[in-house]
Amino acid sequence: MVVEAVEGPNRMAPGRALDLGCGTGRNAVYLARHGWDVTGVDLVHHAVALARRNADAAGVSPRLLEGDVTRLEALGVGCGFDLLVDAGCYHAVPMDRRDAYAAGVTAVAAPGARLLMFGVGRAPVPGAGVTKEELRHRFAGWRLVSAVRMTAEELRGYIRTGRVFEAAMARRWFDVWRYRLELRA
Repeated sequence: MVVEAVEGPNRMAPGRALDLGCGTGRNAVYLARHGWDVTGVDLVHHAVALARRNADAAGVSPRLLEGDVTRLEALGVGCGFDLLVDAGCYHAVPMDRRDAYAAGVTAVAAPGARLLMFGVGRAPVPGAGVTKEELRHRFAGWRLVSAVRMTAEELRGYIRTGRVFEAAMARRWFDVWRYRLELRA
């Protein structure tokens, strides 16, 4: 998903990127290594500390902030982001905070920005997951360009799946999707 945006046939020129729920910095480091000016945000202190170590080891310096992705303005992340990446954050945001997430992301995005989102669609946990219908509703200023259901094999490129995870997917207890949205200019 991110690799395609950076290295694929329709690659984006490096600009400003925001990694929402950056975790240990995998995408933030990758983007910084490819010339992007990156800001990563995660709520978990330990994850941000690991992201900083991973960035140092890679010789890059993304801006990494500990904070709530539903309160981007309070974090002072800035604005004008061309690429926004969410590799599994939004689907875990509580329902009552999702409007704030969408409004914050929209406020910091540049006109024509691209939002790449990866997440659980149908989830076994009530209140978790995300659907394309919800994205169309909450991200009203955005156009849903694609919604692709992932196979367990495709998912292995993103996370360690394991037999239990793959068996649960095979039984259709949940599904995982890749979404691409673009902010209408």
